[in-house]
Amino acid sequence: MGIAYTGPTAINLREDLGPRANVVATLQHGERLEVLETRRRFVRVRTSKGLEGWTDANFLLSQQQVADLDRLSEFAAKLPSQGKGTTFDSLNVHTAPSRQAPSFTQIPEGGAVDVLVHRVSPRNAVMPPSAAPVKKSKTSGKNASKADKSAKSGKETPPPPPPPAPALPANWVDLSRPRAAELGGESVVANAAPVPTDDWYLVRTHDGKAGWVLARQISMSIPDEVAQYAERHIITGYLSLGKVGSTDKDNWLWTTTSAGSQALDFDSFRVFVWSTKRSRYETAYIERNVKGHYPIQAQPRNGEDASFSVVVEDKDGQVYKKTYAFSGYRVKLVSKEPRPEPPAVPEVRTTGSFEEVQAVKKVSWAEKLRDVRKRWFGR
Repeated sequence: MGIAYTGPTAINLREDLGPRANVVATLQHGERLEVLETRRRFVRVRTSKGLEGWTDANFLLSQQQVADLDRLSEFAAKLPSQGKGTTFDSLNVHTAPSRQAPSFTQIPEGGAVDVLVHRVSPRNAVMPPSAAPVKKSKTSGKNASKADKSAKSGKETPPPPPPPAPALPANWVDLSRPRAAELGGESVVANAAPVPTDDWYLVRTHDGKAGWVLARQISMSIPDEVAQYAERHIITGYLSLGKVGSTDKDNWLWTTTSAGSQALDFDSFRVFVWSTKRSRYETAYIERNVKGHYPIQAQPRNGEDASFSVVVEDKDGQVYKKTYAFSGYRVKLVSKEPRPEPPAVPEVRTTGSFEEVQAVKKVSWAEKLRDVRKRWFGR
């Protein structure tokens, strides 16, 4: 019937439907399965060892999704890291920035990943409550018999005429203000509740896989002696600007945000330098209230000389890539150029089918000519 692949790190294959059914086998991520039967959201599959059992379709990936994940990993391999992140607990990696998207692998507690892209997505809406059952109206025996007779004869009883509309009050014009024209063409929704959102990171694992994780479950792994200056802001990226002389200390560039969920990747960036005289980190440069976007990049040089670039939105509304030279405590803007449009992140498409995708074989011109000659001349 089709081909599927195991999504999560491990799932149980059960002998029959139901959570109490006997476990036939435990499948690992990426195992190829033959789909035999589907029943609503459950699928009966056969493993490469010939074992058959049932599992949830949400735990399986189609060939299309596996191919899309490969494209996403190839794309992520070319992106610069915005810093190493560490997980607070075991964390599921999803195919898309959505809680409902299937997870295909899991990062263990304390595992490290490269943070690549930030995205804000609305949370999935709660399913509406089921409709209340319709109560049957009680009719008298006489009316019920008339309805039965009309139903048997095939004739429908005409509905009663609607009641007359109530008269308008004398001051209806005043009650209808303000009019739409008086609002300047803007419609205002009173007491409109904000749509809840989640922050997501596109991350790259140590084995090259790429996927989406909830950003609040990731902590940037900048050293604590630097992170202590965050002042309750969220660190969204950091890069080393090179070692300080012969010490084991790094100079750092970091980005932070003061809000949990927003379209911007950061609203402040700062350069920290290690003071050998005072044996502590100090701020060499800072910019606040910026509209920043990934990526941040650094080009360390010999000694303390380095350069770095940030992408920020200017007052004219355009997005620029700004490059700064850095030496010691001195940070200077050296170039400012419009940022090219970033490439779109490949999406892992959803699918409701596990039908096997047949690869299209490419036929060369020589093979086409041989085929034509065989049809014409029989050789």
